[in-house]
Amino acid sequence: MKKFKSLLPIDEEGYYGRFGGAYIPEILHSNVKALREAFYRYAEDEEFKGEFDQLMRDYVGRPSPLYRADRLSERYGTNVYLKREDLNHTGAHKINNAIGSALLARRMGKKRIIAETGAGQHGVAVATVCALMGLDCVVYMGATDVERQQPNVERMKMLGAKVVPVHSGNKTLKDATNEAIRDWCCNPDSFYIIGSTVGPHPYPEMVAHFQSVISREIRDQLRTQTGKETPDYVIACVGGGSNAAGAFYHFIDEPGVKLVAAEAAGKGVDSGETAATIHVGTEGIIHGARTLVMQTPDGQITEPYSISAGLDYPGIGPLHAYLATSGRAKVLAVTDSEALHAAMTLTRMEGVIPALESAHALAVLDKMRFGKDDIVVINLSGRGDKDLHTYLANIKN
Repeated sequence: MKKFKSLLPIDEEGYYGRFGGAYIPEILHSNVKALREAFYRYAEDEEFKGEFDQLMRDYVGRPSPLYRADRLSERYGTNVYLKREDLNHTGAHKINNAIGSALLARRMGKKRIIAETGAGQHGVAVATVCALMGLDCVVYMGATDVERQQPNVERMKMLGAKVVPVHSGNKTLKDATNEAIRDWCCNPDSFYIIGSTVGPHPYPEMVAHFQSVISREIRDQLRTQTGKETPDYVIACVGGGSNAAGAFYHFIDEPGVKLVAAEAAGKGVDSGETAATIHVGTEGIIHGARTLVMQTPDGQITEPYSISAGLDYPGIGPLHAYLATSGRAKVLAVTDSEALHAAMTLTRMEGVIPALESAHALAVLDKMRFGKDDIVVINLSGRGDKDLHTYLANIKN
């Protein structure tokens, strides 16, 4: 089987260095093998790409703008550009992968879609695409996240999805993913649309591929706006890592482009209430891949914490584990309070309310120094409507 040309540092078995692979129960082997074959078959298929591109343009509204934030640029003494994924249909980058994966599911003859969600944006995106394509949709969501992301829960239900609250663990993204995988094991004829660059091979590669539209557009837009197609910095938040994978994708082999990932420190890296997996994690296996995991010395997963539901995950995609440990990407831990401050800065200076996830990436502006001629691109992965309740509860005007 001829593999399509990937720009990722991945081998034939789905490893990024020592991270990746497919650690799955036997019942899923045939499913994952069929998915891998279908993905490699259609990733370079002209008809598939044509349908994907048409939906990206006419349904999602791409290309999303690359906006020079003049007031932020003046404040930080550099050139800050925001990749406005928040302006996509459904309000985040998640729709890119949802459409690509649903198109693949349809070509594989699948009628029932399973998904997990934390902040709810992936769940909304999958529910949206299932409504568009006439597919049954079941979304697993931690009960804690159901409460703090209620607007997205109602959107999913309105779109026709069945939302299943998960009450195990700390009732967040990890636990929702556990239940989605259990469903898949019991219903192997279903198609599981994973929301991030996690899970067994080929999921991390596949999700990064569908999200790579972000970095492809950044190159084209920078060339048009500045005459230079490579920025000096690309900054994105990481939980599982899909928006960062998309923003980094076409720059991984460009050594002049510095990649910066912002993970959720929660109440502090050493507080015991954190989701800073790259800082505190050790090598282990979670949800079908070898990567960095927050765990006890005997391998028990520890519960993560972040004010951001989308970053509240005790692992990291294997690509990001590799980029971090190899030194290709710089990883900064951002606390809840730092993210809240960054969100208010953007809101008051540019009139854009970011998702709490994106606010972690914005906080990097206060943690690094940039040159006056540098081009700094921040991936604004989602809009903040879903987080208004949390903002109002935690920010004093």
